[in-house]
Amino acid sequence: MSKRTAIIIGGKSHQRRCRAIILVVCCCCLHVVHAQINIWEGTKHKKVELTPYLVPGQGNAAVIVCPGGSYFWHDMKTEGTEVAEWLNSQGMSAFVLRYRTAYVPAFITRFRYLFRGNRYPDPQEDLIQTLHWVRSRAGEYGIDTCKIGVMGFSAGGHLVMSVAETTAPPVRPRFVAAIYPVVSMSSPCTHKRSRRALLGDNKKGDKQLQDALSLEKHVTADCPPVFLVNCKDDPVVDWRNSVLLDSALTAHRVPHQYLQYATGGHGFGVSDVKGSSESRQWKYHFLEWLKTIQIR
Repeated sequence: MSKRTAIIIGGKSHQRRCRAIILVVCCCCLHVVHAQINIWEGTKHKKVELTPYLVPGQGNAAVIVCPGGSYFWHDMKTEGTEVAEWLNSQGMSAFVLRYRTAYVPAFITRFRYLFRGNRYPDPQEDLIQTLHWVRSRAGEYGIDTCKIGVMGFSAGGHLVMSVAETTAPPVRPRFVAAIYPVVSMSSPCTHKRSRRALLGDNKKGDKQLQDALSLEKHVTADCPPVFLVNCKDDPVVDWRNSVLLDSALTAHRVPHQYLQYATGGHGFGVSDVKGSSESRQWKYHFLEWLKTIQIR
């Protein structure tokens, strides 16, 4: 396969042992939604919830899903539950992670000038712990350890890519899907709300920390394959964030596919209603891309 595939698409172009178990039929694919797991149970950390959405059988691919929300909150429906159910319908298990964020009180009061609160590296530690958790229970969950990937939306996209850049095998995910991601913490196009949430009010201007958390500055040649999507009319995260990441991936010859749509905005997840007719096609391109990296 080629190292890089970038597709710029115009406005008229193409298209979840635990206790309670619920059986759901979704698009003709039976899957089991397990009760939420506290990935930090028995440790000093606070409770962090992970919800497995499992498909039957053995040797399945699995995707850890990280919803967006500017590192302040989570869009658990559009970028969490719905995504997991869609992945199940395509024969893949999913794990939705409610990673630690700054949360709404920090957004309103700015108390983190005085108290630490939640901030970097809390979300990254949560995702790394989740990767350990899923890998250590792969046999129980029917998952192929060589087919564990991560998918993040908006700030969740920054989270999954930051972990992919800073971990090594076997913890490092096999692939990354970054959907309309926050990328840079140092360039003029940075998403300032996400930067403030992740760095903290008293650290958001720390240039060294900004650089350390700017994804475009830490891509390496051994980065896992990346699937990248955004829209030029995104009103939340400047579209140039994805361009920066695409350029860095290209410079280091990391296998990846970049889809840039003219319309679709932000926050559409896998919805059949949100976004635009063109941006809603990303999920089908994603399935085809998984074939090129031998996941499906």
